[in-house]
Parts: sequence; C-alpha cells; structure tokens
Amino acid sequence: MSRSYRVMIIDDEESARKLMRAGIRWEDYNMEVVGEAASGIEAINVIDDYKPDLVFVDISMPFMNGIEFTETVTDRYPDLIIIIMTAFDEFEYARKCVSLPVFEYMLKPMVREEVGKVLIRAKDRLDRKHEDYTDDDRADTETDIEEEPDSMEKIRKYIEENFTDSTLNLAFAAKHFGFSSSYLSRKFKQETGKNFVEYLTELRMNKAIRLAKSNMKMYRTAAEVGIPDPNYFGRCFKKHTGMSYSEYASENAK
Repeated sequence: MSRSYRVMIIDDEESARKLMRAGIRWEDYNMEVVGEAASGIEAINVIDDYKPDLVFVDISMPFMNGIEFTETVTDRYPDLIIIIMTAFDEFEYARKCVSLPVFEYMLKPMVREEVGKVLIRAKDRLDRKHEDYTDDDRADTETDIEEEPDSMEKIRKYIEENFTDSTLNLAFAAKHFGFSSSYLSRKFKQETGKNFVEYLTELRMNKAIRLAKSNMKMYRTAAEVGIPDPNYFGRCFKKHTGMSYSEYASENAK
C-alpha cells in the first residue's frame, strides 16, 4: 500500500491557502493537506503537530518570511521538502538564495499543471527516501529516556526556563537532548498527559495572562512570551481564555 504524504501550506493570504487546498487533486499524488499557517512564526509553532513531509511557503510574509522560515526549519527537519512561492518581482531575490535547501521556487499565481509536475518530482523523492529508511536508522536516533529517570524532568525544566524563546519547539528540544522528535513527542505525552505544543503554549499563555492584567499592549505581550506574530498570538490567547486579548485586558487590568 502506498504511503500518504503530508502537506502544509504557509501563506498570509487566506484566499491563497484555500485556492491551493481546493485547486489541486492531492490524492492523485498520494498526498493530503494536513495543515495551514498564516506566517512563518505560526508555522514554526505548529509544525510539530502537523509533521509535514512537504511545505509550500510564501516568500513574502510579516514577522518571518519564507526565506527566514526555511533557514530556521531546515536545521531541525533536514528531510523536509520546501517549495517557495514567490511573486514575479521577488523571483530573482528568491533564486539568489541558492544555498538554501529549497526543492523548487514557483511563481504566483500558481498554475495547476506546473504544481502537478513539481508534486510528481517531490513524490518520487519522498518514495525513495521512505524506501531507504530502515529500522536500524530509527534505532540509531532513539535513546531511551527511561534509562535516565530524571530526563523528562530536565526537559520540562528546560521548557519552563526557555519558553519565551520563539525558536523553541519540539524538534529544537529533541535535538538539544539527543532524542528524535517522534520519540520525545510520544514519551512527553505519556509522562505529562499533554503533547509538547500544548505544554509550551500553556506556559506562554499563562505569562500572557499576567501581562494582560498589567495592561501591556498585545504586540508587546506576544513578543514577550515567544510568539512575535500578533495574529497567531491572538488566536492562541482566545483559544486559551475564551476571550480576545483586548477584552481580557479591559476586564482584568489592575
């Protein structure tokens, strides 16, 4: 049975994300769109949840553009296939970034036939990578946390001391402690009852609540807690508290 590959679309224009999702017959390439993000910062924060094999990322976005996203993510996900989408007047700038491990640069607006050709090539690379992957490779990357009983406590302490760092995510922590991301994700959930992103976001939102009560402006609070994209921060805050940041601040400011 063929493996289904996971796709993530990163673009600050919602209409562009919807068009990409609906305009391509992803199943023809054994692919499915598993998630979206409206900025590079948001993508970095949620990528551990979506675990994509391939991402389409717009080159021009606020707070973290497609090039910056690529620079940040490839160190932690070296096998991730990255396709950068760019407008015509940015194309030469994109092509100059030849040192980045980008699979393809594509002009916007995207043409379905051209996307299809790129996806065929991407699927071929993913198929070959999957065939080359062995149990020995997996075993080499997974040291057992249980061999060191206080490892999880060290990891939790590390998160609590560094959660305001916007680059902290599951892959960063896994690399720091010498585990694979999948293994740390599984063990973290087993031992804490929460997945890594939930735990990290809860720490950030608890601090955000304290700052909201001091009447700090939202954009400053977002940066203070490690989510410098205020739009993504706003969605996280409302999900956590049930209220927008401004509503919460006005009702609870001291």
